[in-house]
Amino acid sequence: MTNCQTFPLSVSLSPMATAALRKTLKSINPAISLRALTTPTRQFTAAAATATEKQPEPDAPSSSFTFSSDEQGSHKEKETKKDDSIHLKEARKAESQSSVTMPMSFMTGSIVGKRFYKQVTTREAEDGNGWSVMLDYRTLKTPSKRPLKCPSLALAKGIAAEWEYQQTDGIRPFTMPLMKLACTALERVPITRPKIIEYLLKKFHQDLVFCRAPGDSDLTKCVLERQVEKFTPLLKWVESEFGFKPVVYSSFFGGKQEVGLVKAIENLLKKTDDCELAAIDALAAASHSLVISIGIFQGKLQIEEAIELIRLEEDFQVDRWGLVEGGHDVDVADLRVQISSAAVFLGLSRRS
Repeated sequence: MTNCQTFPLSVSLSPMATAALRKTLKSINPAISLRALTTPTRQFTAAAATATEKQPEPDAPSSSFTFSSDEQGSHKEKETKKDDSIHLKEARKAESQSSVTMPMSFMTGSIVGKRFYKQVTTREAEDGNGWSVMLDYRTLKTPSKRPLKCPSLALAKGIAAEWEYQQTDGIRPFTMPLMKLACTALERVPITRPKIIEYLLKKFHQDLVFCRAPGDSDLTKCVLERQVEKFTPLLKWVESEFGFKPVVYSSFFGGKQEVGLVKAIENLLKKTDDCELAAIDALAAASHSLVISIGIFQGKLQIEEAIELIRLEEDFQVDRWGLVEGGHDVDVADLRVQISSAAVFLGLSRRS
């Protein structure tokens, strides 16, 4: 029986120590080789080390490497010739890739990489339920690798247009609001629907259209007059639509709306589908008003009317004191994008 001695590849001994150890081992068994002791320490790249911890997914090509032994020599040669070397073998690439998955960074707004496709098309989903967006031959998926199935062909074409107009030097998610809202409707809303509704109702008591500027100051009196003129028709619509008169207030801490009105708004939100609730949530976040959001949802307000109500007080200050370039104008542009994209998403997602 042959004794087998194994030493780490990183062992490093001085010449004197090596000679002494060689003499000792030969006295035990002359056939033992010190090749492993005299082999220089091997250095591996971080990419190779990572490959041993996480193998690439089978449906996606990868350029990572995995460790393997030398498989080219015959079995007889392996028995007669010991080799402690380690070879790097490139992982096998998949023959085809039928889908493309957006990374999680898509939801954060950072550039996710160069444009990797030439043509964007739409087609009916494989299960017949909804419509898919195709990047060349790949089916577009959400960041969590769920198929991006749009409820209507119109929404699928809208998202396809966003992908079509991406530049070759990089994909910019902040120019794709419809895609972001679609991912939200497919992934976030089904899981957190009760919490979304709860949060919207919590902020409902501090709604923008319920707040009134104090009328006892020359600086705020004109603002109050403009609020009464613009907000009153919307509040009358809320009363006729839900059967309860909203409470207005001038406190920074907001007021308390009637339980019946809150319950009516809650019932409306619970009846929405995932795309509708995603749009309402986005509109309320941009406008600081669930009433304005529901007004757009119900067709009471158009985009320009909603923007005028949202910016009522700030526009008054701009008219009086002037516009700050790089500040007010950027805010206006950002608000227009948020309100317009959510309103368009709401309209396109509805099945005709």
